[in-house]
Amino acid sequence: MKALVTGGGGFLGGAIVRALLRRGDEVRSFSRGDYPHLAELGVEQIRGDLQDSLAVAGAARGMDVVFHAAAKPPPWGPAAEYDAINVGGTQAVLDACRAAGVKALVYTSTPSVVAADGHVEGGDESLPYGTGFFGADYPRSKALAEQAVLAADSSGLRTVAIRPHLIWGPDDPHFLPRFVAKHRAGQLARIGDGDPLVDCVYVDNAADAHVLAADKLLAGADVGGRAFFVTNDEPIGLWTMVDQLLACAGEGPVTKRIPAGVARTVATIIEGIWRLFGIASEPRITRFVVHQVSHAHWFDISAAKDLLGYKPSVSTEEGLKRVAAAWPGRPG
Repeated sequence: MKALVTGGGGFLGGAIVRALLRRGDEVRSFSRGDYPHLAELGVEQIRGDLQDSLAVAGAARGMDVVFHAAAKPPPWGPAAEYDAINVGGTQAVLDACRAAGVKALVYTSTPSVVAADGHVEGGDESLPYGTGFFGADYPRSKALAEQAVLAADSSGLRTVAIRPHLIWGPDDPHFLPRFVAKHRAGQLARIGDGDPLVDCVYVDNAADAHVLAADKLLAGADVGGRAFFVTNDEPIGLWTMVDQLLACAGEGPVTKRIPAGVARTVATIIEGIWRLFGIASEPRITRFVVHQVSHAHWFDISAAKDLLGYKPSVSTEEGLKRVAAAWPGRPG
């Protein structure tokens, strides 16, 4: 099939590109930058911004399926940017798909769209969308975008949302580099007394789920207009996982601790100061992050297994070995 991947030069987008190429699919990437490694793979690259509807429309032309993985990531930034990129950009993708006669759209969402005040243990897709999102604009904007994508499902354009949880793996530009930097600076501490269960997903497994969803949509399976949680299906203590990832980089473990109540209070104060003075840089701590690292959040992925045929192919143990082998400066 002919597939467009928005954010094809990114972490997950790149994994989706590679998964498609391994099958012999024809792949086009739409990103703001130019990526030599994609050119080496024979991927057609179109440079553009999601806020440029004409550029998005041009990129979608001639495609059978679009994987919309590009987004403004968490955890911090102006609300207007999250709305323009994550909500407005997704609407531009939807409009482009309709105009170009694209048959299927697979949207990369996040489990944080259903953020709850307490623990989420074995939650499934019946969970309602969140409301306050602890003042975070990333999950709020992703929830709005996901709802627009699912509402757009029709006979002309089949749509589905994949909710991969805490994606990690080699070349991860988000979690591990941040953990390592904060640990080296003495700024990384366990929040709360426990080790809440979470269920992450290795990047190649997340990519596989996206491709499976596209195949199901194109085959006419009854999965359109639905969202699916995707994980490694191996719940693990969050701080245990952090320590294991840090060990891959020759760092850790995390020994400092901060009471969750203290962390929430500090985060509330810092966020207020940042917003009052319009500070653009990311705060050291936010309420959203405090909630994420002090509460259990793991999900029942039966729907993805049963309806998409999803099965994690890379275990957490194997994934950690790959991360360690790929970390710069460590022996392979």
